[in-house]
Amino acid sequence: MTSFVSHTTVDCADAYGLSTWWKELLGYVDLADDPNRPGDEECMIVDPDTGHRLLFIEVPEGKVVKNRIHLDLRPRAGTQEDEVRRVRRMGAREVADRRGEYGPGSGWVVMADPEGNEFCILLSVPERDAVLAGHE
Repeated sequence: MTSFVSHTTVDCADAYGLSTWWKELLGYVDLADDPNRPGDEECMIVDPDTGHRLLFIEVPEGKVVKNRIHLDLRPRAGTQEDEVRRVRRMGAREVADRRGEYGPGSGWVVMADPEGNEFCILLSVPERDAVLAGHE
């Protein structure tokens, strides 16, 4: 017997605010039968294409150390640099730039959302494919 991931949960101080921020970042939407509202202590959002769900739950304690689990994001369109610029404009903070550490065209950029939750921006699929084609 095995299990599957039902959804990914993010502890936070403001479930509605952070779910709204991530909806803009990822293009996710509220559940059709359970829309999120200001003041909700739990807010679920879903990818309309894949069905992946993120649940934001308010907790009393703040984030104090590095995430033990995080999301790796690959741009749907454009480049890694385009996406890094876009999320900075949305209020994300750059934590570390790991581009090129493992050779030309490799790596990722570690970002943090408005509450400090870390996530990484990877190369877009065309960028990744170009790097892989160069190593054949």
